[in-house]
Amino acid sequence: MEILYIFSFDFMKRAFLAGTLVGASCAILGIFLVLRREAMIGHGLSHVTFGGVAIGLMFNLAPLPVALVFTLLAGLWINAIKDKSGLGGDTGIGIVSSLGMALGVMLASIAGDFNAELFSYLFGSILAISQVEVWMAGGLALVTLATLALFYNELVYATFDNQTAKTAGINVGVLDMLIAILTAVTVVTGMKVVGLLLVAALMIIPAAAGLTMAASFRQAVFMAVIFAVVSIFVGLILAFCLDWPASGSIVLLSGLILGIGLVFRQRYKWT
Repeated sequence: MEILYIFSFDFMKRAFLAGTLVGASCAILGIFLVLRREAMIGHGLSHVTFGGVAIGLMFNLAPLPVALVFTLLAGLWINAIKDKSGLGGDTGIGIVSSLGMALGVMLASIAGDFNAELFSYLFGSILAISQVEVWMAGGLALVTLATLALFYNELVYATFDNQTAKTAGINVGVLDMLIAILTAVTVVTGMKVVGLLLVAALMIIPAAAGLTMAASFRQAVFMAVIFAVVSIFVGLILAFCLDWPASGSIVLLSGLILGIGLVFRQRYKWT
């Protein structure tokens, strides 16, 4: 079959593997972000990552590790602004993301010779992902999934009832910091899959679709992962067969799934 023929190419195998790992971690983390009303933190950190990638390219360093460190620090900074300044999390996201994007634009303008490579990070290049990048993306995604599994009960408790979680002795501040760190890691991991401009969509749209269609929290997590992986698989196949941009195909498919879920929910009164 022609579909199976796609899997004979090594670059497609790498794309499917990296996409599945990243998509699963994006979807699970996205569930918590949506329920915590912090969906925009992924969008904000993607702007910061742009600055980190520009720094790496400017000084001839590996962009992924540099962007990871830069984005981790930014995530912690956003969390500190939310907790200690009284300005609110959305204000912190706006401040840090604006500064990160401005830094990236300035460095790109000054250097002038790495715009093409920077472009690939903005829009993703999953079909050109290397074996080393697969291992790095896979490692970061597995760390994210393992951490979420380890602190699953505490995160669920704090997500649904923050004040009661504090009363029960759960260190909500540490959990908030953990979410910020995991979001930073996931954004950096996902930039090779769908690009910095669309990675926030991969984190939020499958999660929103899962929450829309599911009858329980665990079911929402499971469905979000399925929707993310299906979007990646079908998006990659369409990109290969029709010469479409992979990142755009993946995100639009996830949006289509969400749209179908909303229509069915309204028609059949799903809860």
